[in-house]
Amino acid sequence: MIKSMTGFGAYSFKSQHKTFTVEIKSINAKQFDFSAKLPIECRDKENEIRKLINFLLERGKIDCSITIAYDNESDVNYAIDSTLVKKIFHDLKQISKELSIHTDDAQILSIAMKVPDVMVSSQPDTIEEDWSILQNVIKEACRLTNESRQKEGKILETEFELHITGILTLLKEVEPFESERIQSVKSRLMKSFHEYSDQMANFDTNRFEQELIFYLEKLDFTEEKVRLAQHCQYFIETMRENNSNGKKLAFICQEIGREINTLGSKSLDANIQKRVVQMKDELEKIKEQLANIL
Repeated sequence: MIKSMTGFGAYSFKSQHKTFTVEIKSINAKQFDFSAKLPIECRDKENEIRKLINFLLERGKIDCSITIAYDNESDVNYAIDSTLVKKIFHDLKQISKELSIHTDDAQILSIAMKVPDVMVSSQPDTIEEDWSILQNVIKEACRLTNESRQKEGKILETEFELHITGILTLLKEVEPFESERIQSVKSRLMKSFHEYSDQMANFDTNRFEQELIFYLEKLDFTEEKVRLAQHCQYFIETMRENNSNGKKLAFICQEIGREINTLGSKSLDANIQKRVVQMKDELEKIKEQLANIL
């Protein structure tokens, strides 16, 4: 079972007069890259939230949004930092004047009120007593995100199987051309031998035949074919393991690519080289998607 790094999960839980909501978006990344939008009450818990989500989602670029909604707005007490608002208002008005921008005071005040930290929460820090609740909401959001990742992974798994099957099918198509390839190379070399042997003094025919056999043996790619088939099978087996392992699959892809390249360099046959190119195309399609596998 493989798991994509692309996913989404959202979960809400109502506790007494509050509703906790956690939304998580995940896309592919080489490491764990975390960013969070947190309410004031949760800011001192950011590091713990990061560690919890890292443990549950492992890898990827994670965007987390947490909100705490109160049933009664009177339960939420905020104070306006009037000193800060006045300073921002004065600065903005001065800049508008210098730039000859005609803006009324109401517009400037509206902009000033949107500056972070202008609205300061005056309510006591109550997240400690609700921390266990928030942890469970985060866990549920991560569980839903992982479910989303698994669904995406299932789609990719089907695609990978098609491409691996394509490589194995092309590998079988190589077989009919193997004997013809060796015979063709042998015929060309023997023709050259007969053309030049009479012109060369002390030509060692036995040595030539030995070298010819050695050369033809080097062109044999039976071992490469066996290893390529084994790597493809190993890719399928790894993909079906209980845990998703994108890095391991990427390593197997490197080995598959190495065997395909060796087949191409030894082929000396247009029909085989054509199938080698098609194998590389199938492998490249796998590599493009592997970057998104956990």
